[in-house]
Amino acid sequence: MNWKGEKLFKKKRGFSTKKEALNWEKEFLNEQAGTVEMTFREFFKLYKRDKKPRIRENTWRTKEAIVKTKIMPYMGDLLLNDITNVTIIQWQNELMKIKDDKGQNYSPTYLRTIHAQLSSVLNHACRYYSLKTNVARDVGTMGEKEAEEMSFWTQEEYERFIEAVKDKPQSFYAFEILYWCGLRMGELLALTKDKFDFNTNTIRVDESLQRIDGENVITPPKTKKSIRKIAMPDFLAEEVRTYLDGFYKLKPKDLIFTFSESYLHHEMDRGAKKADVKRIRVHDLRHSHVSLLIELGFSATAIADRVGHESIDITYRYAHLFPSKQKEMADSLTQVRVKTQNDWEDLLKEDEENV
Repeated sequence: MNWKGEKLFKKKRGFSTKKEALNWEKEFLNEQAGTVEMTFREFFKLYKRDKKPRIRENTWRTKEAIVKTKIMPYMGDLLLNDITNVTIIQWQNELMKIKDDKGQNYSPTYLRTIHAQLSSVLNHACRYYSLKTNVARDVGTMGEKEAEEMSFWTQEEYERFIEAVKDKPQSFYAFEILYWCGLRMGELLALTKDKFDFNTNTIRVDESLQRIDGENVITPPKTKKSIRKIAMPDFLAEEVRTYLDGFYKLKPKDLIFTFSESYLHHEMDRGAKKADVKRIRVHDLRHSHVSLLIELGFSATAIADRVGHESIDITYRYAHLFPSKQKEMADSLTQVRVKTQNDWEDLLKEDEENV
């Protein structure tokens, strides 16, 4: 019977031995019963069936690749019930020793991502298939949530860079939108003419472009909070209007940027070298936008709404980008104290004069 209580009948032929047939029958019955008396490899098939329809294709592909290359070789043939705390610790230790082609260990953030994928699978088994405990969660993660440093450009560095790529209009306007509006790469590539409202100087962000199997696929943005309207600075609105007017018979639904992600990466290389500024990633322009807004004094809540952060905690992670404000805080407190003392002394003088 399946989870709906319906009787199931399934036939399969072509087994070379009776043992193979019995193993297939056992795997099928385990799958339908939802029992955890199955291997991690077998359970991942259930996990894929349950989760893949609920997340973006690119997100699933990343998840599946990590599981198949970083988890399955270690735990694929273990029964879920046989994966213990010690299993997790030994697996973590092995991953932390691995070096890439350049002789570098996996980054702390990548290690954390790998662990999160295992924990997600086991958590699914706990929630829906009666696994008693998520041992990956019990042991705790490896790596770090964020790298120690987050790359970004100051406004001065960005201005030098954008001047260097001004000779290629597509590059110039793409980078201008990324820096001054904080869009993600996929959000930028999904922009069409009808997403711009020049009456209010806003951009509507409600789609993301992903490259899958050599084809452009339009998907919803990364999170629900990513669906938003972004106000453009007046100068940027004028730049974009000029860019759109330069197209011949541009239709409302036509993409305004038709290059690939690799093109922008190449342009980052070219511009950074030409402007003599440090090379950062294209995504770091988003970090640069957030850092600029924080420096200008905007609240974390307002910034989170603008850039589409799912949680305000994500915005708070950028705080370390800026020089410490401790000196300014101390100076302000000193000024408050001096003012209070002066007011108090004036009050005492006034009291003495009235006596």
